[in-house]
Amino acid sequence: MSEPSMQTTRTPDDRFADLPGWSWEPTYVEVDAGDGSGPLRMACVDAGPRDAPTVLLLHGQPTWGYLYRHVIDVLVEGGLRVVAPDNVGFGRSDKPTSRYDYTLERFVGWTRSFVEALDLRDVTLVCQDWGGPIGLSALAADPDRYAAVVAANTILHTASPELAGRLAWPVHGVGESHVLLEQGLLDYLLHTQRAPTLRASDFVAGGCAVMPSPEVLRAYDAPFPTEEHCAGLRQMTALLPLTRNDVGARLGRRTMRFLSTWDKPFLTCYSDGDPATRGWETVFAEHVPGAAGQPHQVLEGAGHFLQEDAGAELGRAVLGLVPGS
Repeated sequence: MSEPSMQTTRTPDDRFADLPGWSWEPTYVEVDAGDGSGPLRMACVDAGPRDAPTVLLLHGQPTWGYLYRHVIDVLVEGGLRVVAPDNVGFGRSDKPTSRYDYTLERFVGWTRSFVEALDLRDVTLVCQDWGGPIGLSALAADPDRYAAVVAANTILHTASPELAGRLAWPVHGVGESHVLLEQGLLDYLLHTQRAPTLRASDFVAGGCAVMPSPEVLRAYDAPFPTEEHCAGLRQMTALLPLTRNDVGARLGRRTMRFLSTWDKPFLTCYSDGDPATRGWETVFAEHVPGAAGQPHQVLEGAGHFLQEDAGAELGRAVLGLVPGS
């Protein structure tokens, strides 16, 4: 394997030993963002029969594939192939040590390269948190590889004025040159940039309806033993588009325009306890042709990280949508 051109680090393997509910061994895939930045190594779980319908599980910030462990169990038991990668900068994947090596375009490029390297086809994409902006944009760039989508507590960063009045946490333009932002979102973004140390477990705990055990919370901290390992953890939040002029918002709008043509199955499966994404389930259902007639679900008693609070329920919803399952 060739060496990456950017400076990277890897989390020691012993940090991932004996994690509760996690027995999956990693598979490693070389990826390239396609912009000359060089190859990196992404880790993933690749479980189930290789000739079965494939489900791709994409996480966001500050989590890694561990978030999907309950979902993986349901899908593998249902006979599906399940691929759950760790984003670059997270989990067991390579971690560029400069914050400025992380861009939204690169996250999309790394994901596209990952799917191509494994030659995944007829994929059902499941995306939560930043998994939506990244995964849906990857899908829009190479749609023939995908068969269905499950959007779960996710959004698309567009900052469009048309979102006014539609979201519990507003992030949209007003008039020609103003923006309306949820205060809690801005507080969160500023904290991730200013705090001397970050713990992933603090954000996971705050985003669950039921407090995970201390052992589970430690599993979310496992990828980040030092500040050197936390560049992606910090920078992903800094990439959040807050205005229409942001490059990420322009990418989000392009992806939304593509989704207006997507007529394959598109299911929303949101929780009732996540104001950060509330409203987007309706936006997607109204905007995407493939959402028409789907059994959209709202999972009760779950927070932002619905994989923790209602992982088995999410798994069953996915199982019911996968073509050929």
